[in-house]
Amino acid sequence: MDALHAAGIRFAEVLQSGPPWLEKFWISVTSLADPKCIFTVCFPLAYFLDRKVGVSVLWIGLVSEWLNVVLKWFLFGERPFWWVYESGFTSKEPVTLRQFPVSCETGPGSPSGHCMITGAALWPLVTALTALAAGRSRRLAVRLSPCGAYALLLLAVGLSRVFVLAHFPHQVVGGVLAGVALGWGLQARTPTDHAPGFFVATALALLLGSLALHSLVIATGIDIDWSIRLATKWCSNRAWLRLDTRPFASVCRDAGSALGLGLAAGFPLPRGQRLDPRQRVAGAVLALGAVQGLHRLLQPADAALWYGTSVLKYAAGPWLVASLLPRLVLSLARPRVSPHAE
Repeated sequence: MDALHAAGIRFAEVLQSGPPWLEKFWISVTSLADPKCIFTVCFPLAYFLDRKVGVSVLWIGLVSEWLNVVLKWFLFGERPFWWVYESGFTSKEPVTLRQFPVSCETGPGSPSGHCMITGAALWPLVTALTALAAGRSRRLAVRLSPCGAYALLLLAVGLSRVFVLAHFPHQVVGGVLAGVALGWGLQARTPTDHAPGFFVATALALLLGSLALHSLVIATGIDIDWSIRLATKWCSNRAWLRLDTRPFASVCRDAGSALGLGLAAGFPLPRGQRLDPRQRVAGAVLALGAVQGLHRLLQPADAALWYGTSVLKYAAGPWLVASLLPRLVLSLARPRVSPHAE
């Protein structure tokens, strides 16, 4: 495994030796592919493209992220930004590497969450766009363009994660393969018409299951939080250590999103009411702005309160997107009758 890690370090060094403009590109890609963007950007946009596609994006995103956390807990994957020092590699061979504000993630490294969650959650969107392209054009290039863009995106995300020293190449490959497999396997099993109780039970299962698993592993004498200690030790700037990169932050996001789907299911649009194309565009813009504004609100410094408010934020998002804002758009578009009209 050390040889695999060493090869990954050399590959990262090659990537970092590129021109300055490429550095900005990789950092932008890794930031845009942050798993939380699935919940705050991709879901709102996909939902107003097609309701089932949107719910599928969010559902697969939260399931794949939770599974990613569990896999990371048990695979004990190193991250390059700490392994290169902790292993003594820098004392044996000369190496020139830089850390960035997005480098210092505190969870274990295998498999890559950026690749796994992005690959899984975007699968239903890609298949929907592929079907749409196939219905509009017979040209093979047009029909395959969504799949091509999807593949290029995952390649760029993977390279960006190696560039910022967040992952080794084999962790990226594992994340991509797991993500594509999950997207393909879960798409047909999306609970688009389930009762609110199902989503509430799912949220509780994700949250309580994670707490129970964490406690069980600790009880066996395994230091499940080892990665937080190493990240804190070797991050070159303590300000780059963020609470939202911890595994339990992902669990809170997933549980909150599942709860939000339950809230939305409890307040559906009246039967027969649908948004026309212009209303969909307006709804998408409103949803994107509302969700982004929601997640820009400051959270408490205390970890327990931070996790609690994170659950509430991610629960509010699906309710806004799938229930409140569609109703608002429909009410604004409804023709008003003059009180003097006969």
